[in-house]
Amino acid sequence: MRVAIVKLSALGDIVHAMVALQFIKEYARDIRIDWVVEECYAELLAHNPDIDRILTVNLRALKNDKSAFFQEFRKIRSYAGHRYNLIIDAQGLLKSAVVARLISNCPIPCAHTRKASEICQHIAGFDCHSIREKAASWLYDVKIACAYDANTIDRNALILSRPLGLGISREQIVGKRPFLFFRNEDPIIYDYLLKDKPNIVFVIGSTWESRNYPPEKFVNIAEALQENCIAVWGNEQERAKAEWMAERSRLIKVIPKRLDLNALKALIAKADLLIGNDTGPTHMAWALNRPSITLFGPTPVSRVYQTDINKVVKSHSPVNPYKLNKEDYSIREIDENEIIGPAKSLLSATFKQDQEILS
Repeated sequence: MRVAIVKLSALGDIVHAMVALQFIKEYARDIRIDWVVEECYAELLAHNPDIDRILTVNLRALKNDKSAFFQEFRKIRSYAGHRYNLIIDAQGLLKSAVVARLISNCPIPCAHTRKASEICQHIAGFDCHSIREKAASWLYDVKIACAYDANTIDRNALILSRPLGLGISREQIVGKRPFLFFRNEDPIIYDYLLKDKPNIVFVIGSTWESRNYPPEKFVNIAEALQENCIAVWGNEQERAKAEWMAERSRLIKVIPKRLDLNALKALIAKADLLIGNDTGPTHMAWALNRPSITLFGPTPVSRVYQTDINKVVKSHSPVNPYKLNKEDYSIREIDENEIIGPAKSLLSATFKQDQEILS
């Protein structure tokens, strides 16, 4: 059976969907799974043994270069040549639904009456009550119901398993194997990882300023923990913020280049703790089974699983998952001690365990 998963973006959303792959393959080893993704995120999926082929699109580029539309259309349409039995739109946006339809052998929804020589093909996605862009559901043949405000990871597991007639339990997800993989990572990360004391990764940026914890409070956390802290950044604004933090604490180091996703996976996999905003790199710690503390302000904590090693700290403000408030800056009011206490507990357990493994 050939299956194509359409999950184009963003980093954290892709991570939350990837967890389902290992369980799908356990149920049915003969399933071939391809993944359609924006090319800037392809490296996140790289080296995963449960993905047979990574197919890229570059829809983001069309915002600035409309002339590339027909070239992109032809590339996406060519993916239909893989002749999938099932295509799952795990994103639930109109653009992802259109991509799913384009890589099918049927350009519009139909009853799927086929000649004997043709593949029986279906496109699955959330029903109109379960997604933000309701029109996307018009392009699906198989429609899955799941509350829009349900846990994000549970929603992804459901949309990827239900069309296959499978089920993935919460217990399975909690007991998951790490599912991000890296090879030949940039060696620069090892210049910043210490062997004789815990390493903490700070994820200081996100897509909205209102989701960012104040840099001065990251400095206070570093000073309180007295461990090796590594600040990662994704753009020049974040880099300036990281360097400002490093100037105020000798414990904070800034990697002098933007890490690619392969190196970022490796760095997080080798860290003893990650503390960060609700954003993709922070969720990678959960995917790698590494301890983490995720900081929430205007976004719902239902985006993550809380486990013995993956904690959350939420500001006081209520969150409407149907209409997020980008002007909610309540994350700035989270007291550092709400983070420092759990961080010390996680570090005590994790670093001791890692040292025992190394010895």
